[in-house]
Amino acid sequence: IGPAIKIDVSDKASQDVDYLISIQDFVNWEKEQQITIPEGSIVLLYTGHSIYYPMKEKYLGTDQRGAEAIALLHFPGLSAEAASWLVEKRNINAIGIDTPSIDYGQSQDFKSHVILLSKNIPAFENLTQLDQLPNNDFEVIALPMKIKGGSGAPLRIVAVVND
Repeated sequence: IGPAIKIDVSDKASQDVDYLISIQDFVNWEKEQQITIPEGSIVLLYTGHSIYYPMKEKYLGTDQRGAEAIALLHFPGLSAEAASWLVEKRNINAIGIDTPSIDYGQSQDFKSHVILLSKNIPAFENLTQLDQLPNNDFEVIALPMKIKGGSGAPLRIVAVVND
């Protein structure tokens, strides 16, 4: 539970299915909003990609399953450099994205996962309706299902927009 912001990269991601959200995207957001990403924020990344769910081929880049499908995955994600910048330069509490993974589809090493999760910054994936949120001044309540020994879980996430 906490204050949240939305970084909208939907224009860029609509032109490049493998778009990597960059440090510059965060810097641009700060310039446009005339604030620094607030300490303790939950950062939601809006790529616009959720409109393709549940169409597997559009949402994942392939409708195939199994090990052979991994090389065919295509969707936007957070660059490792931007994940490091958030950890080192901004003290965020959590991050979320409207794609199947915080790492982009072609990732082989899942560096953004490693960078964020090693600092206990949870990543919320497969979010939807981020287009309905303002760029800032809202709160997020994220309630994961507790699974003993699990590394992830389904999440009920709600935004409360301040008046």
